[in-house]
Amino acid sequence: MTAQFDTIIVGGGLSGLTFAHKLKTHAPDHRFLVLEKSGRTGGAIRTHRDQGYITEIGPHGFLDNCPESRTLLTETGLDRECVKAPLKHFVRYVHLHGQLRCIPQSPGKILMAPLVPWTAKLRVLADLWIRPLAGEPTVAKWVDHRFGPALLPFADAVFTGTYAGDFNELAIDNVMPGIRRLEKEYGSVIRGLIGKMLQARRSGTAKKITMPAMTSFPDGMSRLAERLTESLQPGTDLLLECGVMAISRTETGWQVQSEKGVHSAANLVLALPVNASLTLLAGIDATMPIAAVPEAWIATVVFGFGPSAVLPPGFGYLTPEQEGRFTLGTLFSSNMFPGRAPAGHIVCETLVGGRRHPERLHLDDATMTRLALDDVREVLNLPGDPVYNTVLRPQSGIPQLERGYGQLLTWRDKVVQDHPGLSVCGFGWEGIGINDMIRSATGAAEQILRPSSAHTEGPEIKGVYF
Repeated sequence: MTAQFDTIIVGGGLSGLTFAHKLKTHAPDHRFLVLEKSGRTGGAIRTHRDQGYITEIGPHGFLDNCPESRTLLTETGLDRECVKAPLKHFVRYVHLHGQLRCIPQSPGKILMAPLVPWTAKLRVLADLWIRPLAGEPTVAKWVDHRFGPALLPFADAVFTGTYAGDFNELAIDNVMPGIRRLEKEYGSVIRGLIGKMLQARRSGTAKKITMPAMTSFPDGMSRLAERLTESLQPGTDLLLECGVMAISRTETGWQVQSEKGVHSAANLVLALPVNASLTLLAGIDATMPIAAVPEAWIATVVFGFGPSAVLPPGFGYLTPEQEGRFTLGTLFSSNMFPGRAPAGHIVCETLVGGRRHPERLHLDDATMTRLALDDVREVLNLPGDPVYNTVLRPQSGIPQLERGYGQLLTWRDKVVQDHPGLSVCGFGWEGIGINDMIRSATGAAEQILRPSSAHTEGPEIKGVYF
């Protein structure tokens, strides 16, 4: 017998959980079912808790500047639990030319900081008259063209931290679409930013610019998924260990073939990582422009030290590829949020692998730990041996928004338009950050909830992984 629902949600990660929460909160009589292939919810969000150390296998937090995320926290009561690390108080570093270089938190301070020569700073102004590049340039090519080669190491660090990616492969149109639109509209990024600011002032919509805060929870990011799962009834709203093999259209909606039976609904939501979605979507439209999106995989080597070790103030540091180091960077976890290490101890998380160096992920834990510790000790003051260490290996990769991704989004939108009742969101669709996932799932849920939903869509705001 086929079970009938109003909506079937394939995927119990953050996107699927957000979608389910919106349905349950704003349409209590709406019958839905979440199908998750693993034995847990949360997807890429996974917190590791061991011997008093709290670290993350997935994202470490999200910025508090996304309206949809703030609404979700309020609706779930998590706004009363979350902990925040304001960016204005927590600096970041780039390890460049053998030294940690602090990145100031305001444009004025960045301009005055001795990060690059004054000739390179003046070169940035050439953006005012340089014509936009045609086509789909990579981030590296775009930054070099608009602002000069001196900024390449800093751009490299930014996209290492966000995507664990290679800025020679990531496409600027995909990872910074808002900035690219400004460039094309005004002929210059600087002119575009000034133009938008003046436009906001004239319309009376200008707001005071404030720096956001990184947000997490006392026991780690898994609390977000745990709270969203609490309202789901196992066996009724949620089926775990229930992989989906195929989807198909019917006269009245959609049919889903899973490991636990066949399910039917008027609406179908694919809230999966982009490549998992493509596998199922190929069964209804095989014209996709690319078969799969490249992924970057990372491992996290965790080090706990006693009272003799001191971390610099701030979030952590990233290392451009030109430095030739073994690690991608290190997060100062016990600086960011309280309670991440036992009293009197510190904990830091060092990233290995990424898009450029997948071969390093094949190292055994002991070798990876030794090489990572040697690398970090050349940067930080960490005397003695760590009192705790472990290697965390995620079960999923980070989608890379490289060339061809824009055409994939266009194809996805056409498939959704051609197949009523279908929604596609999830990890890698329109971003990889926590805010991206919540925003996209909220917007998709509103398509089903309208006209009963009174929510409005917020502006495009990109999230971060690091």
